[in-house]
Amino acid sequence: MLEVAPAVFRTARRLEQLDLTQAILHAQPGGEGAIVLADPDGDHHLVVGAIDLTQPLAVLLPLDDSFHSRAEAALRFQRRLFGRAAGPLPRALTLTPRHRLRLVRMVRALDGRSTGATYREIAGVLFDTPRQSATEWKTSSIRAQTIRLVKDAQTMMRGGYLRLLAGR
Repeated sequence: MLEVAPAVFRTARRLEQLDLTQAILHAQPGGEGAIVLADPDGDHHLVVGAIDLTQPLAVLLPLDDSFHSRAEAALRFQRRLFGRAAGPLPRALTLTPRHRLRLVRMVRALDGRSTGATYREIAGVLFDTPRQSATEWKTSSIRAQTIRLVKDAQTMMRGGYLRLLAGR
């Protein structure tokens, strides 16, 4: 979150020093909003209050469980503001190909389940496996994995995604 810097922060930079031509601005009523600043190594998402971009700015970081990740993101933004390469996203905010595939499967499984598909039908779409008998299906690892995907997706839908966004 960007705020107007207190007067004691005499060397605070101004956002106008950045090339914002490619930035996406999201305005909110009351002058608040967000700026998404594209970066080849990972975009910068800035929450801004009712500020003037010509004013010196400060980053506001809450002392919470995500402080470490927020501080790393703030350092990336500071490097970009000072004209250097921002560097890669904090490790906690990157997804491995395996994790990305699991998240895609979770969304697809939840979508299927919410439209009335059975676990067996969902597994048939998600996994390239031969059809199993009813007895084989009941003890199948694919069945257990499909049920876990749906349950985990439901947890994410009910607020669990906040952990993902916090890098956990």
